[in-house]
Amino acid sequence: MQNFVFHNPTKILFGQGTIPAIGPETVAFGTKVLLVYGAGSIKRNGIYQQVTDSLLKAGAEIVEHPGVQSNPVLSHVREGITLAKKQKCQIVCAIGGGSVIDEAKAICAGSVVDHDVWKFFTGKKSVTSPLPLTTVLTLAASSSEMNSGMVITNDETRQKFGFANKKLYPQTSILDPEATFSVPADYTAYGAVDAIAHVLEFYFTTQDPATPVQDRFMEGLIINAMESCDRVLADLHDYQGRADLMWTATLALNGLTAAGLGKVGFPMHLIEHSLSALYNVPHGAGLSAIIPGWMRHQCRTTPQRFAQFAERVFDFRDGSTEEKARKGINALEKWFHKIDCPTSLAALKIARQDIPQIAENALALAKVWRMPDYDLARIQAILAGC
Repeated sequence: MQNFVFHNPTKILFGQGTIPAIGPETVAFGTKVLLVYGAGSIKRNGIYQQVTDSLLKAGAEIVEHPGVQSNPVLSHVREGITLAKKQKCQIVCAIGGGSVIDEAKAICAGSVVDHDVWKFFTGKKSVTSPLPLTTVLTLAASSSEMNSGMVITNDETRQKFGFANKKLYPQTSILDPEATFSVPADYTAYGAVDAIAHVLEFYFTTQDPATPVQDRFMEGLIINAMESCDRVLADLHDYQGRADLMWTATLALNGLTAAGLGKVGFPMHLIEHSLSALYNVPHGAGLSAIIPGWMRHQCRTTPQRFAQFAERVFDFRDGSTEEKARKGINALEKWFHKIDCPTSLAALKIARQDIPQIAENALALAKVWRMPDYDLARIQAILAGC
């Protein structure tokens, strides 16, 4: 295990009936609130009313910024920044999943500077003093509610870049599993895939051979994500299933999974971001199409790691290292099929002849993320296996 610092300042309020606490939690940082949300499903399921009632009761003045897309775009972020500046907002409150929270973080960072917000994502500027953020989570997937990262698509250049800064952690996030009851089966599954992908990235890219605590933790999260997702898909109103999936997704990328692993990477997300940017596919669907191909490519280099994954997650004990590794990958791919997630580019209706364009797009992010081992040839080879 490597030396590490773990510090997560986000306060979590978890469980039934916690949404009305958002007002006091928010106005503790300011009364002029920019309320960021998506297409309006929160108005149909009552969450919007709960949040606004709580904010108004606590003395907040609300400025609304609706319309966040499932892959949030830079142009809409800029609109939010302009609005926040014009209205002199003091704090941002986000109601939604990772896309809404990511856009809210970008608005928090961009509302206090004179330069364009995209400079954060290209590494030309760093966040210094963003507006504070509170969140009400409505989708179990990204862990953006308890981490410092954000991902935005530049709709002019068709680049989807991610960026993290320790000052972007939400102040308070409210996680009521009942807020996810209205999430349909497909996006419930995509969220579970996203959570699993976050764990797999760290699990398979660490170069430290002695991480038993983290290994067991990550393996348990993967098993929990699969089991809770299965329960929820059988009954979308299974509270315990929703609760388990929600907390699993939050833990998957709140800093704990990577603690002690040393240098890790995000190669599967690196490649998927191109699919989202070029074809606007749901993030989880893009990941499920990339994961099996990337795993088969990486397995040639670290088969023992994949064999351990197969043994502990799927209980495959027989066969050689290579055989167990192959069985584990196939089992995960089979589970993706079971929950109706795509497992190939063809399933996303993406043609093989598009691979060079996808790889070229991904290469730009590889440079920003400082992943020189993912050159054009390697990315194309992975995509060819997808």
